[in-house]
Amino acid sequence: MAPQIGIIGGTGVYNPQLLSDVKEKVVTNLYGEVKLALGTYRGIEVVFMTRHGAGHSVPPHLVNYRANIWALKELGVERILATAAVGSLNEVMEPGHFVLVDQFLDFTKNRQNTFYDGGEMGVVHTDMTNPYCPHLREVLAESAQDLNITVHKTGTYVCAEGPRFETPAEIKMYRMLGGDLVGMTSVPEVTLAREAGICYATVAMVTNFAAGISPRELTHQEVVETMKANGENLNKLLMKTVETIPEERRCRCQN
Repeated sequence: MAPQIGIIGGTGVYNPQLLSDVKEKVVTNLYGEVKLALGTYRGIEVVFMTRHGAGHSVPPHLVNYRANIWALKELGVERILATAAVGSLNEVMEPGHFVLVDQFLDFTKNRQNTFYDGGEMGVVHTDMTNPYCPHLREVLAESAQDLNITVHKTGTYVCAEGPRFETPAEIKMYRMLGGDLVGMTSVPEVTLAREAGICYATVAMVTNFAAGISPRELTHQEVVETMKANGENLNKLLMKTVETIPEERRCRCQN
């Protein structure tokens, strides 16, 4: 039976330690080579992927998003639960809180962001009215409530190019445009998943307030330490959701 659920581990989420019978697998496709881990959780088959590679060796602007999403599609994955470390532009979304992103603003610059760039795949203009699967977000929200974990059910993710952090002036602009969170990885991952007909949801963990809001300068170590401190809650939320996702998809993502 093909694994229908994929987990993409972002910053600080490198180890599929909650899965049993873990086997490493390398998938090579038109877009590149991808290393994955296949395992089970209470009898449910799950694929785990580390977005940034072992030891955070791949920066966000060089992640091979097309190879990653296509590899999951080839393995039969129909739902993706992605994790992401984010800075907050919204005082209500404090460090340690989780946010179930529902919209994005794309400020990336140099990424391969579609499978449909002509040639054999043709040209397709994909609808992005609901970029993050409403059904998956609903299951995540219910799981968080059952676990008594603080979660915000909506939030707009501003995707910056990176790998540098943003300036206070950029953060001010993002806030004026309606952004709640800032990160470097959700786009084009979310749009590629939609092009591939895969349900996709992001569990964003707030690790700090963004530049100009935070009282101190930003460091990657601060991000990693916050992710580590909240890792147990993140794992609980992911695994509870894996257990409760219905087999039947009742959203429009596959279309």
